[in-house]
Amino acid sequence: MSLRCGIVGLPNVGKSTLFNALSNAGAEAANFPFCTIDPNIGIVPVPDERLDKLASMVNPAKLTPAIIEFVDIAGLVKGASEGKGKGNAFLSHIREVDTIIHVVRCFEDDEVVHVEGNVDPIRDITIIQDELIIKDLETIEKRLDRLQKDSKSGDKSIKNRLELVRQLHDFMEQGYPARGFDIHEDDKELIRDLFLLTAKPVLYVCNVDESDLPEGKDNPFVDKVREHAAKEEAEVVIVCAKIEAEIAELDEDEREMFLQEMGLDRPGLHRLIRAAFHELGLITYFTAGPKEVRAWTIPKGTKAPQAAGVIHTDFERGFIRAETIKYDDYVSLGSEEAAREAGKMRSEGKEYVVQDGDIMLFRFNV
Repeated sequence: MSLRCGIVGLPNVGKSTLFNALSNAGAEAANFPFCTIDPNIGIVPVPDERLDKLASMVNPAKLTPAIIEFVDIAGLVKGASEGKGKGNAFLSHIREVDTIIHVVRCFEDDEVVHVEGNVDPIRDITIIQDELIIKDLETIEKRLDRLQKDSKSGDKSIKNRLELVRQLHDFMEQGYPARGFDIHEDDKELIRDLFLLTAKPVLYVCNVDESDLPEGKDNPFVDKVREHAAKEEAEVVIVCAKIEAEIAELDEDEREMFLQEMGLDRPGLHRLIRAAFHELGLITYFTAGPKEVRAWTIPKGTKAPQAAGVIHTDFERGFIRAETIKYDDYVSLGSEEAAREAGKMRSEGKEYVVQDGDIMLFRFNV
């Protein structure tokens, strides 16, 4: 499975510059609002040191990382829910992503125009969030009208759903996103088909000046974003989009030297991608052989047959067992054969829950 992330934010906060760094796709980035009209899409390999280590041991003919898809969505403005600034088109693009990467400007620069006149990250976050909430309320109100008509039949399940959607509407009218609505696990499916924009997980990216790297220390703008994100139990990643774009243009040796000079152990984009994985509850398992070493992405908690089905539906349909080696055992012992001889290769059945980093070999029959 691939992960689709939508990069959002006010105009001119660094979204397209960040996208360029992520995908090196050359999306236009300029110092004026609405530079991005149609969404740019970049398919990016997920950096994973474990995959590289396995490849160095197995020396396969092919190396295939997991991938993540980034969508550079044009800058939203106040009134987007009413169609201002191409708002309706932009909001429809957000509906199609799995998670929202919300870029927030956390640096002062008189030469870079701010659409609201000055830098205020919480105001900027609120503008975007309010527009998404307004659009979601429109969706909910349409559903309420339909449910009220349907409830006249006396169907108890429809009445229960009507009450639940009313509670959600009241909650969001107070300015809260749908993802903060406290709902029993059994009831989540009842509102999932509303496809609400604010139900999507969000990851905040603080775009800072290079002087604030690596962790944005002593930056009051970053502190405010962290405080806001904590209330939503959302993650915050600190990057300098300008520096990340420069890093992306370098070859591997130059990149290592540049990172050392900046006091960074790895590009901020690597942290961003891993944080996006974590936000959606995803993990990675591997297959390793002379033909290919490959990373596969699955939701945390996936059982072995369903993990096999990510490779091919026949693997799940005819699943017999999974031969599994923990990553650390594989690396310490040096090969699949050594792990087998040491008793570190386990035979797991249909109820086995795949763990992050597992190296899997599926046995199936169709």
